[in-house]
This record gives sequence, structure tokens and C-alpha cells, in this order.
Amino acid sequence: MPETPSQPTDENYWIGFDLGGTKMLATVFDGKFKKLGTERKKTKGHEGVAAGLERIKATIRKAVEASDLKKSKLAGIGIGCPGPLDLDEGIMIEAPNLGWENVHLKEFLEKEFDCPAVICNDVDAGVFGEYRFGAARGAHCAVGVFPGTGIGGGCVYEGKILRGRKSSCMEIGHIQIMPDGPRNGADKLGTLEGLASRLTISALAAAAAYRGQAPHLMKTCGTNIANIRSGQLAESIAEGDQAVELIVRDAARHIGIGVATLVCLFAPDVVLLGGGLVEAMPDLFVEEVTNSARDRVLPSMADSFKVVSATLGDDAGVMGAAAWAERCSR
Repeated sequence: MPETPSQPTDENYWIGFDLGGTKMLATVFDGKFKKLGTERKKTKGHEGVAAGLERIKATIRKAVEASDLKKSKLAGIGIGCPGPLDLDEGIMIEAPNLGWENVHLKEFLEKEFDCPAVICNDVDAGVFGEYRFGAARGAHCAVGVFPGTGIGGGCVYEGKILRGRKSSCMEIGHIQIMPDGPRNGADKLGTLEGLASRLTISALAAAAAYRGQAPHLMKTCGTNIANIRSGQLAESIAEGDQAVELIVRDAARHIGIGVATLVCLFAPDVVLLGGGLVEAMPDLFVEEVTNSARDRVLPSMADSFKVVSATLGDDAGVMGAAAWAERCSR
């Protein structure tokens, strides 16, 4: 049976921090996970570790100040981080988008705020947030797939984040879907990320615009893939660019192939889709992923899971990180 989350007392206060690809978001919660104060800053790629840590500290302090809470009242900090992690030691081994290596984040936060700190993968934090408070609440097993610049994955099984001995796992973006498909950013052939990430979708949509198959997208964004983001793709489809809709649906079907693999391995009762692409086109992704996955699993498993879109938005990561800190404190 899935774990029933305990209800901490109102005297406990937790900080959730989401260190995403483009943002830093810190939120202070009371013992019932009511939001008390929040602060958001943009990340600055390759600004240096020292400067980055100072920005993290300043963001958390601003959130604490906004909550009218004394630092001494904090029970713990949870932080969702990108990149390979040493979860036990609290070290960010590498964060390519930030240009960081071997950052002792847990040690830094505990020294600065005089309370326990835990780190987890940023997608794991989002899935845990949805498990505790959102679309996957109370699931026995919830797996998450979050397409974006890459494709992240996470799993909460019986109330715990599934992880390796020291590192996070569920790198679904790097499973092979097609033997000789396109290369991804890690130079691997035919991976889910290479076939279905927003970067891949945007590149294919730009080519369609160049060929005259997506007139609305050409008018609004041109062929620069940096300008073709999730909202622009959704708008293009709504305005009748059928070529773009086919590209997005093909990508969602590939995600469904990856989900079918997860269903065969973990038998989840909830498959959670999140990230900017899904937020912009939730119905399309839920429909295509559901149909694609069900077509590929054993008949006995076809109705054993439901595919849902995340409901908490940016709050998923900070709520999940804070709730994971609370759980690790028991």
C-alpha cells in the first residue's frame, strides 16, 4: 500500500528550492505546507560557482524575509537540482547548463542556514510534489516524464523517490527508442530525447516553416529554433499549422513508447506528464501518450494505469523538495 504522508506540526517550517534550467525558485512552507513566502530569480549560465551559490543564498533569504520567519525556525531545506548528483554527500557533480562541477551544495546550505539540507534530482522533486499534493496524489507507484530541452524522468514508489545507491535514476530521455535514429546531445543514436525533446520538435517545426508548411509559425517565429518555444508551438497548432501538429503528435507517440517500457517494468498506476510542452498542450500529450503506451503493453496491463498532466506548475518542484526534506527528517 502507498504510504500515507504524515502531518507535521505547525511548528515545523520547510524551504523548497528549485534550481531549474532558467530559474531559481525558493518557497517557505509551514508544517501543513501552506506557502508563506517565495522568491524567484533567473539563473545566469556560467556565472561561476561562488557567484551562483551567493545567488542561491540570497534567494532563500528573500523568501524567508517574505515569510516573516526567523532563520532559527527552519526545520530543513530541500533542493531539486539538475545534472548528475551524489545524493548522500549532497554534491552536484556536474551541471552543464550552469557550468558547475563538484559543488558541495548540502554543506553550503547547512552552514549558511543552520538546518539540515537534502538534495534530489529536479524532476524527482517535481514528481514527488505531484505525488504529495497534485495529480499523482496517493499513487502506489507514479512515474513522471517531463519533456523539455531534454526529457527527464522520475518515480515515486510506495512514498519514496526511486534512486540508485548514491545517484538519481530514471534517465528515461536516454533510453533507446529507434536503433539508428537521430543523435541527442550526448551523441547517442535514437534516444527518446533525440526524438521527442522540445529542442527536436522545434528544429523539425523550423524546417516545416522554411518549407512553407507552417505559415503561422513562419510569420511569428521564423526559422530560429531559439524563438520556437512551447507556447509558440501550441499557438501554431491552434492557428492551423497542421505540419507542426503532426510533428508534436509524433513526438508524443515516441514518449508513449518510452512510457510503455516503464509500465512493463514498474506497473505504475499513474503516469505523470509535466514540463512546458505538456503545460502548453496537455490534452494532445495525454491522448497520444495514452494511446501509444496502451498499444504496446501486455493486454493485461493496458487498463492498469492512467496518464495525467501535472497540475502544480512551478510549485511542484519546490513543494516536492520541501516535502522530501520533511520526509528525510523522520
